[in-house]
Amino acid sequence: MSFDLPSDLDVRKRRTFQKSRDYLGSVKDEVASIVPAEAAPPDDRALYRAFLAHDRRFDGKYFVGVTSTGIYCRPVCRVKTPKESNCRFFRSAALAELHKFRPCLKCRPELAPGFATVDDSRRVAHAALKRIQAGAMNAASLDAIADEFALSERQFRRVVESEFGVSPVQLAQTHRLLLAKRLLTETSLPVGTVAEAAGFGSARRLNVLLKERYRLTPTQIRRQAGDTNAGGDWIEVALAFRPPLDWEHLLEFLAGRVIAGVEYRTERGYARTVQMGKARGWIEVYRKDEHHVAVRIASSLVSEVPAILASVRDVFDLEADPIEIDGHLSQAPLLKKLVQKSPGLRVPGAFDAFEIALRTILGQQVSVAAATTISGRFAAKFGERVETPIPGLTALTPTAARVARAGLEEIRSCGLPAARADCVLAMAKAFAEEQISVSHASDPQDVMEKLQTIKGIGPWTANYFVMRTLHWPDAFPEADLGILKALGTKKGREAAAHAEPWRPWRAYATMHLWKGLSA
Repeated sequence: MSFDLPSDLDVRKRRTFQKSRDYLGSVKDEVASIVPAEAAPPDDRALYRAFLAHDRRFDGKYFVGVTSTGIYCRPVCRVKTPKESNCRFFRSAALAELHKFRPCLKCRPELAPGFATVDDSRRVAHAALKRIQAGAMNAASLDAIADEFALSERQFRRVVESEFGVSPVQLAQTHRLLLAKRLLTETSLPVGTVAEAAGFGSARRLNVLLKERYRLTPTQIRRQAGDTNAGGDWIEVALAFRPPLDWEHLLEFLAGRVIAGVEYRTERGYARTVQMGKARGWIEVYRKDEHHVAVRIASSLVSEVPAILASVRDVFDLEADPIEIDGHLSQAPLLKKLVQKSPGLRVPGAFDAFEIALRTILGQQVSVAAATTISGRFAAKFGERVETPIPGLTALTPTAARVARAGLEEIRSCGLPAARADCVLAMAKAFAEEQISVSHASDPQDVMEKLQTIKGIGPWTANYFVMRTLHWPDAFPEADLGILKALGTKKGREAAAHAEPWRPWRAYATMHLWKGLSA
């Protein structure tokens, strides 16, 4: 707000005018402090209103610390709503715990869905969070993880603290504690096993931290939890997501691209074999209710629970914010009806990067059914055999190292032409020798460029790969025949120009176009 004083005003009028300008300017500043700008985060008053409404769109995006109880909650918590003056608002659970609040036993902050963002300036921080959630700091030093992001330890710490308000160590500690609390609440695992699975060195260390941070013991947590849902050979853990979720399309997409023996569509969901480190077993994922999926994990994989849960979040795109994504895409005339028809459409992720690369190459220039047949032969020949209680799960996914040791004729015997067998072998060697390395720290553009140095891998395969394995929300296979048909063009460049307004959600737009064409 600005004013220009007329030059012909006398001194007294000029002073009156100046006072009016100062007053109006102060009013503007006061309003700005209450009503945030469009790009600014909501203020405490707005967050309290969302808390009163139990608005699920804010679930996982902030937490409420209640000073009168010393407890912090999710904004969807249904306990008696505290006074506004007793509420403090935090961007993360770790930040709430840093301020000495302990998690609510009713709404259970450990079940909150992840914070969704694609802002480039925050990409590293949220990629770091995913690495921490997967248990990276249980086995690697902070310096080693920082090195994955091509940052010094100091730079890495600063990036994380800037986004979440706490250090990487504090973030990891909170995640371990919340995971331990979840396992104590939802399973009957021994306390020592819970401590190991959550990343603590011992049950004693877990006990000390639970008392220090939550003022609870494992026994007290279990007493309040009641019956658990664990079977003799498995445990079950719930993961939250923001609805809506097009669950049936997710299952249909995965079922149409299974590697026979490795993956299987069950009556209620999706199952697969898993190998992480020396641990081997199986998992099953199914929709539990309107806001959660359940993950059933073989007891042989308990030591890898953090990494498995992180992978499941990626495969089923549970971090997505469909309200934000659908709201943006529905502004495009071409996509509006598709979004309305399929709200909450997700981009399926990947459990294993090499597996997706292999499956994609095996599917080149053949039907989906033919690709499934070939991939099943591949798993039978190159995948290690494993026993599971689920019919249809008989093999571990082929590893890059095993395929890289194979001869061309052995690969071709699965039903591949010579050129594609060459491509598979070259790709396997690139993964085995870590010329291509994929993690949450990887830069999508860099990965795509490296992939395309392999003969037989072009832009479509590279874009599809990062869309699935890096969960890059703006990946866009512009030369895809289905996309070209939907956009009424024969040129990928024109398709890319048409899709420019869809950024940063072009991968979701791609899924809508593909589903629309198959309808």
